[in-house]
Amino acid sequence: MLFNSYAFIGLFLPITLAGFFLLAKASHNWAALWLGIASLAFYGWWDPRYLALLLLSIVFNFVVGRAISRQHERDAPNHAKLVLIFGIVSDLALLFYFKYTDFFISSVNHVLHTQHPLLNLVLPLGISFFTFTQIAFLVDTYRGEAKEYDPVHYLFFVTNFPHLIAGPILHHKEIMPQFENPACYRVNWENIAVGLTIFTIGLAKKVLLADEIGRYVAPVFDGTSNPHLFLAWGGALAYTLQLYFDFSGYSDMAIGLARMFGIKFPLNFDSPYKAQNIIEFWRRWHMTLSRFLRDYLYIPLGGNRQGPTRRHVNLLVTMVLGGLWHGAGWTFVVWGALHGVYLVVNHAWQTFFRAAADTTKERSPRFWAWLLTFLAVMVGWVFFRAKDLDIAIDILRGMAGLNGVVLPHHWFNASFMNPLKELLVANGAQVLTTKFIAYRDQLYLTLQLLLIATLAPNTQQIMQRFSPTIDQFKNLEGALSRWTWRPNVAWLLAIAILFGWSLIDIPSGEKVSEFLYFQF
Repeated sequence: MLFNSYAFIGLFLPITLAGFFLLAKASHNWAALWLGIASLAFYGWWDPRYLALLLLSIVFNFVVGRAISRQHERDAPNHAKLVLIFGIVSDLALLFYFKYTDFFISSVNHVLHTQHPLLNLVLPLGISFFTFTQIAFLVDTYRGEAKEYDPVHYLFFVTNFPHLIAGPILHHKEIMPQFENPACYRVNWENIAVGLTIFTIGLAKKVLLADEIGRYVAPVFDGTSNPHLFLAWGGALAYTLQLYFDFSGYSDMAIGLARMFGIKFPLNFDSPYKAQNIIEFWRRWHMTLSRFLRDYLYIPLGGNRQGPTRRHVNLLVTMVLGGLWHGAGWTFVVWGALHGVYLVVNHAWQTFFRAAADTTKERSPRFWAWLLTFLAVMVGWVFFRAKDLDIAIDILRGMAGLNGVVLPHHWFNASFMNPLKELLVANGAQVLTTKFIAYRDQLYLTLQLLLIATLAPNTQQIMQRFSPTIDQFKNLEGALSRWTWRPNVAWLLAIAILFGWSLIDIPSGEKVSEFLYFQF
């Protein structure tokens, strides 16, 4: 079931919300069980066959978590560590089987020139997210930061439908204390209003922005070979914007849905395309994944505690594994490695300037720092989206003008274009002409979305301006705390119009577009 579908908005959500608060009047456990069952129904809507796999994973990790707690109670830390290792290895083995078996077989076939048949396994929806969520639970249990003795509450924690399919990646210690608070089981109209507002903003991002710009992605990445300069740049920019508005839209919707039930999810995006460097980008992009990779991979590897060389190696390993987590393909490995190199260079650059702080206070102009960061990120997204390395390289060649350049016909004979044409021709590029109208709509839409992503306030900034009492959005970098928008008729009308506009644009039936991160 998709958040951007009539079935979810018109049936599932109101029934689940009403059932939760009605049952909560009789028993909090009944309300929690209702939400868990509703979440299983939400997951099973995609393919009921994989419900058993999800439930098996939940039962297994709950039992392992209890076993780790018992070993600590018996003052047997070594036994607890062995149980933890067993649980993590089992979780990763399940993930590897479904996600990487065919990738491993195809890689072996390619290297050894063998013909082992692929298993053609279907990737269970959300397996990466519910696996990482439960690994974090096991590690936190081992550290003494999480304890769960109620199977109903654990079922809710893992299956909670707002985050089940594509995150955010949750920590048991930050969600369950909220769910155990009696206030969570009472209708709070501020939570409902805030949740609906955030959900509406996320829905608009997905339906009105991401899906619209997404029309220009597939023709470049899935169709045209040897794309010329404008086509390659148009496709890369379109995907860069589509992915952001699609995934941040999903995250907003998940945060809004959880808020309706009185639960505050961690933020997942903070205007990443405003970043001035790659380090800042990863503090703003998919923030819960960045936190997971830092806490459960980078720091256990040694972090920055063993010198700069080891830190750089740890960064590279973390980002390559993070790339591989996103998908079973060499394009994801290259994407992760690229960002690993970006981070190493960024840290080295910052170290150099700190060392030179006594002799100079000059800094790179903010615009050029932003532009370099944005271009580096966009090059990475080409590998992230391309089906294979050959397609990615072909698109990058096109972006460099090596596949030819198509210019609007009224530019072709303009004198100011002569130096550029001569340079392109001298380097073997083919210069063709076309009517500007062929790219006008795409160009205008791309510019509009780029301005929104880089200049407009993001969802949390809007909500902080909406009300300073919304502590979930306090003290964020760049927040506009001096402005407040109290609930009023104008605000209600604006959100209602945005919600109605989004509903009108939702396709019907099987044409509803999935979220991009569903495939990871």
